[in-house]
Amino acid sequence: MPRYCRHPALSSLPFIASSLPPSLFTAQHAATIYATPSLPAVVTGRASHSQPEAHLLSVIFSVFFSSTLAMAASSGEWLSRAAMVLVLGLVVASSAKAGDVDMVFLKSAVSTGAVCLDGSPPVYHFSPGSGSGANNWLVHMEGGGWCRNAQECSVRQGNFRGSSKFMRPLSFSGIIGGNQRNNPDFYNWNRIKVRYCDGSSFTGDVETVETSTNLHFRGARVWNAIIEDLLAKGMSKAQNALLSGCSAGGLAAILHCDQFRDLLPATANVKCFSDAGFFVDGKDITGNDFVRTFYKDVVNLHGSAKNLPSSCTSKMSPDLCFFPQNVVPTLRTPLFILNAAYDAWQIKNVLAPSAADKKKTWAKCKLDITACSSSQLTTLQNFRTDFLAALPKPEQSPANLSIFIDSCYAHCQSGSQDTWLAQGSPVVEKTQIGKAVGDWFHDREVSRRIDCPYPCNPTCKNRDDD
Repeated sequence: MPRYCRHPALSSLPFIASSLPPSLFTAQHAATIYATPSLPAVVTGRASHSQPEAHLLSVIFSVFFSSTLAMAASSGEWLSRAAMVLVLGLVVASSAKAGDVDMVFLKSAVSTGAVCLDGSPPVYHFSPGSGSGANNWLVHMEGGGWCRNAQECSVRQGNFRGSSKFMRPLSFSGIIGGNQRNNPDFYNWNRIKVRYCDGSSFTGDVETVETSTNLHFRGARVWNAIIEDLLAKGMSKAQNALLSGCSAGGLAAILHCDQFRDLLPATANVKCFSDAGFFVDGKDITGNDFVRTFYKDVVNLHGSAKNLPSSCTSKMSPDLCFFPQNVVPTLRTPLFILNAAYDAWQIKNVLAPSAADKKKTWAKCKLDITACSSSQLTTLQNFRTDFLAALPKPEQSPANLSIFIDSCYAHCQSGSQDTWLAQGSPVVEKTQIGKAVGDWFHDREVSRRIDCPYPCNPTCKNRDDD
């Protein structure tokens, strides 16, 4: 069975203890904290939301504070010691905000080689379903780009993009939010956010570990291990299931879509949703194929070819199967594509990457579309035309394909409440994103909404989230 670290305050305890002199944190202090009545349910995971986090934090803080004052008073250092404990208390409090969703560290997966770039265990956040949603599952994959060489991947080892050691608790909103008014179609489902720490959209699988850098390219193993754990938790009996993701996670939702379908009951209603994951095989401002070369490097480094959809790799080079436009027409599973026609990440990294903009003439435009010159806006409109041309045609599409393409300068719009479903959220054809996705999943409507060109849509919220 996996060993879980179920509570953010508990996960912070070893850090706090190690930061204090031995005289300040003894076995007696630890015993006092762990003996607190509110803790058994948290530690075992039987009722992880049954006790207020504030109570747990107050117990931890009071133990440290009372013992520190008592010890420091005799040594004349009480003021500095008290200040130190106060700071530590604030650190703990800030890491365990109300509404944070439990982190599951899948330590049992390490023995199978399913690890982050640095060898640390994979992580996901899990909010159990209830009522009518108890047998429905929404698996949402985090985004965060890719790394194409050892140097780029090594940088990720020092942050949460490549190591679960740096991951912290977070709250759910948007498509994985738990409020019925703000997310009426999915609020009471089993909702999971899979953290992204492999740099390959969960496709890598190289047995050899880089000895000089300790890099592990195991994204596909991470995905398989987490899905297997969720199947054991009850997803194997799902009635409805949605695989979703944003950015690199949105690409993963496409690449793993049919595999996800095949792992669930034949009677289940299974679909996939990609937010800002439709990366196009386009040329940069110098006419070069920068992103094609980039993806080829990613696929080669991570050994991704064997984990890309065979429906695509049987027809063309594996690195071209990192582009959704080559994969989507081969899918068997219903898909919803959400994207901005002026995708902020793609404008910065596909159209005008730094390698193609050495004089930085696009620097201001890439940060703020309203700062683009007239010639740059013409280039952006041409990018939109090429993007729309890359979308699957109705006759190519998998069954029940829906498309929502707005004219915002944005990247990832399903994870934030204000862009998902709220007053003032982006609208295309009088419909907000959250409603369009819900209608599609529950077979109330299959639609192909494509917005007018920029700057026609006043409801846009221009941002770049991943």
